[in-house]
Amino acid sequence: MLENLLQLVKDNAGQAIIDNPAIPNEKNDAACETAANSIFDSLKNVAGNGGIESIATLLNSGGNAGSHPVVNQLSNNVAGDLMKKFGLDSGAAGNIVRQLIPVVMNKLAHKTNDPNDNSFDLKGIIGSLTGGKGGGDIFGAVKGLFGN
Repeated sequence: MLENLLQLVKDNAGQAIIDNPAIPNEKNDAACETAANSIFDSLKNVAGNGGIESIATLLNSGGNAGSHPVVNQLSNNVAGDLMKKFGLDSGAAGNIVRQLIPVVMNKLAHKTNDPNDNSFDLKGIIGSLTGGKGGGDIFGAVKGLFGN
């Protein structure tokens, strides 16, 4: 999942990272990796704290992921990680997050629900976030949110 998430971030990093003067060009890949890792770690943290259903709801948001509480939480984490790693001030990190995270999360939700796109699927995401522990049971509990 992390590799596909990194590609999703890179594909949507344009204005937020690639064309952003606050991130030197030679650090664009590192900034994308930091954002992807932070998203993944944040989702993993939510899952580990009993938030699998919240993640499932987020992934079934129908293009409204940007306003989901989980996205607000992971946006704060991504901004913090970018500030630490690249010495950005809160305004610059906030601008990156506002431009990047809603787009990435909406596309993640779309890809998860697209039967013609196998880059992400709910069971795989849940398994990645839980380390494969109990993923089947958790998946069974939340798959009804997806109409399955």
